Amino acid sequence: MSHLEKRTSLGSEDQIILAIETSCDETSVAVIRNGKHILSNVVSSQIDIHERFGGVVPEIASRKHVESITVIMEQAVKESGLKLNDISAIAVTQGPGLVGALLVGIVAAKTLAMALDIPLIGTHHIAGHIYANELVAEMVYPCMALVVSGGHTELVLLESEGSFRMIGRTRDDAVGEAYDKVARALRLPYPGGPYIDRLASEAEEAVPLPRAWLEADSYDFSFSGLKSAVLAVINQMKMKGLELNEAALARGFQESVIEVLVTKALRAVKQYGAKQLLLCGGVAANRGLRASLQAKCEADNVPLLIPPLPLCTDNAAMIGAAASLKLKRGEYSDLDLKADPGLSLEAWSVGAS
Repeated sequence: MSHLEKRTSLGSEDQIILAIETSCDETSVAVIRNGKHILSNVVSSQIDIHERFGGVVPEIASRKHVESITVIMEQAVKESGLKLNDISAIAVTQGPGLVGALLVGIVAAKTLAMALDIPLIGTHHIAGHIYANELVAEMVYPCMALVVSGGHTELVLLESEGSFRMIGRTRDDAVGEAYDKVARALRLPYPGGPYIDRLASEAEEAVPLPRAWLEADSYDFSFSGLKSAVLAVINQMKMKGLELNEAALARGFQESVIEVLVTKALRAVKQYGAKQLLLCGGVAANRGLRASLQAKCEADNVPLLIPPLPLCTDNAAMIGAAASLKLKRGEYSDLDLKADPGLSLEAWSVGAS
């Protein structure tokens, strides 16, 4: 579709959101129509910059956002085929995230919203990951979201559109953090998830590792002990002068993570009568997790939604999808909007403010 065709296809009732995401180490801007249709989604990653440090350096991330944000905004608008006066609202990630990185996006969003005299919508980053599913399929309520993103491992019940209820969360290391720490111990590059996933797929056997189930009725998660168990195996092999089977250890670690995630997610689906299970967040790109969850959901006849890989990692399209929930209800943010690294997902629910 040409740019002209995109412009003339807009109806008078179409709501166009320009969304900005700068919560961590991706600078992203997208243009979304009616919360479901991506007109553009530009992502600039900083992985190659932070890789040498083994993790994200907040000051460097913020500086790169400052350098990139204007260029990325211009590119997203150009690729959408629209003009600035076609935009109905500006959405921006308010939190959670790195405070300096969040501030870059918020300042840009405020400036554009004020210049165009259109609404500003501060948006929850995890709500974005959940509603990335709405960009590819229809979400049916009530549904259960398994969020595996960076510092977040959570089970979230959505009883209705835009209503979030936390029923389980990590008590220590989130899945993504555990992957990165284990990868560092195995001398694998950052980010560790893709490398462990690939290494695990090559193993013919798995090193037995514990599963952290916590209390019998708990939906919380804990991966700190599993990380420690991996380190113990590495240290024992070194002390005995034996060669470490890194692939088998990676597979044992991944199998432990996946079994706990899948088992608790499906138990939650059944207990709360969810009609769908949603897999959300950057770790949703993990092939082992996707395959295991798909197989188990098929066996249990549970409908499963997983976004395509580009919509699993941080991107602005997902922020636009979540912000549309607020836009159609007229729930806007003031221009004194502040970055909130500890922003509550439940408090962000539609109608909660």
